[in-house]
Amino acid sequence: MEGNAPDGTGPVHVPFGHIVANEKWRGSQLVQGMQGKIKLIFEDGLTPVDFYLPSRSCILYITEADLVAGNGYRKRLVRVRNSTKLQAIVVVEKTQMSEQYFPAAQKFTVLDLGMVLLPVANQIEAACLITQLVQEQTKEPSENPVLRRKRAVISEPALLRTVQRIPGVGKVKAPLLLQRFPSIQQLSNASVQELEPVVGQAVARHVHAFFTQPR
Repeated sequence: MEGNAPDGTGPVHVPFGHIVANEKWRGSQLVQGMQGKIKLIFEDGLTPVDFYLPSRSCILYITEADLVAGNGYRKRLVRVRNSTKLQAIVVVEKTQMSEQYFPAAQKFTVLDLGMVLLPVANQIEAACLITQLVQEQTKEPSENPVLRRKRAVISEPALLRTVQRIPGVGKVKAPLLLQRFPSIQQLSNASVQELEPVVGQAVARHVHAFFTQPR
């Protein structure tokens, strides 16, 4: 693996099928949920980034405690937004305790910073989601598209639940979306026009708004 900058914002080269994890996550439920599915490399000094993924992307993880404690997490997001060219994905624990703080976090992350935000219920669900993101990135572009579509239907439960939370989508339309847009990156970057043939105009607007506007 290539070295990273002293401030932890990159560049970091991550081999396909691997994750470079901040040492602070060693032994956590989040890491335990990923072990055996993907290869983890632990490194000190990655702050403010929590995980580096292949294909020049990274994860910033905001815990329930981070949200409840106030706006301290925002400095971390701004630092990454301003100092790296990687695609940053913000994963946020949306729980009963942190739910009241979530809309403000979503507005700041999505509207003010233009970053992708994904809500999860806990670290186990987050582990499934991050694993699925890495596995999507390891697929060869030349793979049989039929096999790729079939695999998308049986997506990781965490990704499926995230898509089902989008207003108007539900259990029926979520698999249809994942067939057409098999990763969160593709779905979050899709336009209303691209989404419309899959789920109709009204739901397409809901999906687009979910990733671009605060709910």
